[in-house]
This record gives sequence, C-alpha cells and structure tokens, in this order.
Amino acid sequence: MKSNLAVTGLLFLIWGAPGCFPQEPPKVVPQQKPISFMDAMSTPPTDQADQVHPDDVHITEAQMKEFGIVVKVAAAATLSLEFQLPGEIVANADQLVHMVPSVPGIVREVKKRIGDQVSAGEVLAILDSRELAAAKSKYLASSARVGLAQATLVREQNLWDKMIGSEQEYLEAKTAFEETSIALRDAKQALHAIGLSESDVQKFPDEPDTELTRFEMRAPLAGEVLERHLVRGELLKEDSQAFVLANLDTVWVNLAVYQKYLPSVQIGQTVRVFPGNGVKEQTGTITYLSPIIDEQTRTATARVVLDNDDGQLRPGLFVSAVILTGELAVPVAIPKTAITEIEGKKHIFIKSDHGFAPREIRTGRSDGVLVEITEGLSADEGYASEGVFSLKSELLKEDFGSGHGHAH
Repeated sequence: MKSNLAVTGLLFLIWGAPGCFPQEPPKVVPQQKPISFMDAMSTPPTDQADQVHPDDVHITEAQMKEFGIVVKVAAAATLSLEFQLPGEIVANADQLVHMVPSVPGIVREVKKRIGDQVSAGEVLAILDSRELAAAKSKYLASSARVGLAQATLVREQNLWDKMIGSEQEYLEAKTAFEETSIALRDAKQALHAIGLSESDVQKFPDEPDTELTRFEMRAPLAGEVLERHLVRGELLKEDSQAFVLANLDTVWVNLAVYQKYLPSVQIGQTVRVFPGNGVKEQTGTITYLSPIIDEQTRTATARVVLDNDDGQLRPGLFVSAVILTGELAVPVAIPKTAITEIEGKKHIFIKSDHGFAPREIRTGRSDGVLVEITEGLSADEGYASEGVFSLKSELLKEDFGSGHGHAH
C-alpha cells in the first residue's frame, strides 16, 4: 500500500514539471457586465436601422384606412380674420302680420288653429258685424241712386239735344248724377278699407239679406299661424288682436355688436351663423346696422337675413355668429381638427417611417377652420389631418404598455 502511494506522488511531480508534457494555453474568459432586472426584461435591437423613437405610433396602411387617417402636406394658407358675436333668431318682420278685424263683430266661426299653414286669401274666421251690414247697405243704396240719376241724366240730355227740355233741368240732372257717383265711390272705398275686394263688392246685389252681416277674416299672406286670440261668441273690436301670422321661409338674426367691434362692422359683410343643436351652419350678409346703442345692453344690432326653407331656424333660438373682417396670409396653417392635446400641450402627428410621431407645436391666429402654426411644423412636412383621435388612442396604449405613462 505504501509503495502504491509513493508511485502516485512521483507521477504527480513529473506531470507538473516544466517541459515534460505539452500544455494547452489557458482560456481567457471575458468579464461580463452585471445584468439588471430591467435589462433582462427588454430585448435590445439587433439592427440599428430597425430602431424607432419610443413615442412613435406604429401603424400599418390597413390600419390607416380603418381609422380614417388622412395625411396632408403642410403649406401656406390664407386665414379669414373674424370675431364672434351672440345673436337671436326672430321672425322676419317684413313677413309678419298682427291681424285685427277691420270691423267690430261677434265671432261666428274660427277655422284655423295655432301651427296651421295658410295660403294668401284663405279664410281664418267669420264674424257677424252690424257695422259691415250698414256699410254694405250704404253701398247698395248709393249704387241704386247712381242708376236712377244716370237714367234721369240720359233723359234730360235727349230732351236738351232735341231743344225740348230746359238747360236748367239738364244741368240739375247732371249734377245729381255726379253727386250720387261720388257717394257710390265713397261707399265702395269704405268697403275696400274693411278688407273686401272688388269681386266681393260686385257680389253684393246677389247676396241674400242674411249675408249682409257676414265678415270673413282672410290671411293677407301665406304663412303659419303663430298666435290665436279669439273664440266663438267673443265680441271683437277694431283693435282686438285676433291672429299673428308669419311667413318663416326667411328669418332675421339679430346680432348684439359690442362697442369695441362697431368700427369693424359694416353693411354687406359676410356672416357665418351657428345655430347649434345639430342645425347646419348658414352664411348670410349684414343688411342692417342700427344707428343707436341700446341703453341697457350697450350694444348695437346688426341684422342678417337667412333662408329657412327647411324650418330649422326657429324664432327665439340663440345663436353664435362669426363676422369676417378680412384675410391674412400665413406661412403654415393646418385644419383645427389636426391638433390634439398631450400632457396639456398642443401636438400634431407627423408622418414617420414607422407610422406617426407626436410633435409639440405652437399656434397663432385662427379663423375657426384653419390654425396658423408658428413653431413645430414646416412647409412640405406630412401630418395627419384626420383620424387624430385614433392616433392619440394608439399612443396611449403603446405608452401604457411600455411604462412611459404620459399624462393626458
């Protein structure tokens, strides 16, 4: 046993002696940097060309179509200089009628209600009027006297022509005819003043006596019944308001013009009116500017006439209006819809190789549609003009997944 241990020790000494056996060169192991937890969780890019900005929104062409994203190229534009004013829609006073009876009478029948559409000349109500009966009787009597006076004049003229009658009798007959003719014209004018037409007057001789008191209130224009202030059996006087009619095919917009804007407001200027509540924007021109200032509101009134064929512009609605006062050329302007807010600052999305990148901008003047860009965007750069909300949503999702945590 001891001899075996001795042999083993001898071999160990010989093996370790220099030059006795060939040796392999020692392997050099490079020192490695300690790996953190965050480095272990992330995979470094293998190709520098594939690296992208961490805030880029990665999006494909198919997604662009799906989200309705439209890319435009920034360019110079002309802004419309403007300012905004409050206003109210009112009925067109030129097409508004407050109807009163031309003669007093008792309401026999009411044919129209509030909201009814009427045509010009249509009967709204029927009254029984003693005053009308008296006016008709006066006309009929005057008409009969004219007939008798005319027959007398013809007879006396024939006698005078034959040298049978006297000149005095002829002149008296002529005078009587002229006087009755004047009385007839006066009676007819009184009936016209009541509201009866020439055709109505011509029908009097054929009417039964029971119709002498019948007075028909007729619509003077086509429109809508806005108010009704009479019922059957009611006694109406000449100053009693019976109906309010209006043709609402056109309406007025009365704008309150503050003192500071008065020097910039002129008749003929273009105005954009925004009724709101889903009613489309309309454009008109200023047709009237009041020469005085309201003592209570300290404003002047500017009037715009608008078409209202669809009936959407209802009197009483409040509106906002923008008055265009001039134009201004700017180096770069984009649609207002292309701008969004990120972390409390205005941003747009610039087209990049991998999608879109948010970029902070500074804005200048605006006309409500286009916005001047003073910093952050140059002419000929591509940007998203539509679909910005979708891009912002994608950015939020990517930031949340990567841990950037933008505050919006």
